[in-house]
Amino acid sequence: MAVSYRTQGFVLKKVDFSEADRIFTIFTKDFGKLEILGKGIRKIKSKLKGFLELFNLIGLEFVQGKIYKTLIDASLIDNFKEIRKDLRRLKIAYEISQISTDFLKGEERDENLWKLLKETFEKLNVFFLSPKDLFLLYYCFFWNFFSFLGYQISLYNCSLCQRKLKPENLYFSQKEGGIICASCFKKERKAKKIDPNTVKILRLILEKNLQTLRKIKIEKDWQKELEKISKSYLSFLKEMVY
Repeated sequence: MAVSYRTQGFVLKKVDFSEADRIFTIFTKDFGKLEILGKGIRKIKSKLKGFLELFNLIGLEFVQGKIYKTLIDASLIDNFKEIRKDLRRLKIAYEISQISTDFLKGEERDENLWKLLKETFEKLNVFFLSPKDLFLLYYCFFWNFFSFLGYQISLYNCSLCQRKLKPENLYFSQKEGGIICASCFKKERKAKKIDPNTVKILRLILEKNLQTLRKIKIEKDWQKELEKISKSYLSFLKEMVY
């Protein structure tokens, strides 16, 4: 008799398989990222179909088959209904799910990543969130996610010479994994100039200090710079990993 396993998980992705089946990518609390087969899940009479929507937090039970892990039971814990009412929140949820699907590898429990994902979705589900709140929530997830995966950037000392950074003439180098000083920029010309205030915001983000971030004024230029750097760093990591 096959051994069954119970856990909780976030539904990150679903792909139709065969005539009535579907394969789900689920990040679980106890086993990390899993690919799980839902047999007959696309049938109208399927009892589990409604629980397996994207971004749902579910309880699940599965068994290990010859090729796939197979879902045998599921229950809804939270469907984060406020996220589903707002296109801006939905866009962030999709981006978080895509990043998680792309970069989480193997079946390995990770308490820090589980907590980060759970906290992010819970905060995204708060009744009222300003555009600034949404901006901060996404980038707090983004930079802490990669930090937990081992790609934390250096923000206090130059990534090349290791000297303590001064709040002037700073440059971001994705190749060197963080901020470099003006002297080292002469050696690493591909680095991009970065405003010291953007560096301060990144520091608070990696400290997950949302309380302070919500209080300070974030100029549009700093916001655009952070968006640009994050997008560039994501592309760099994709090329490096794949």
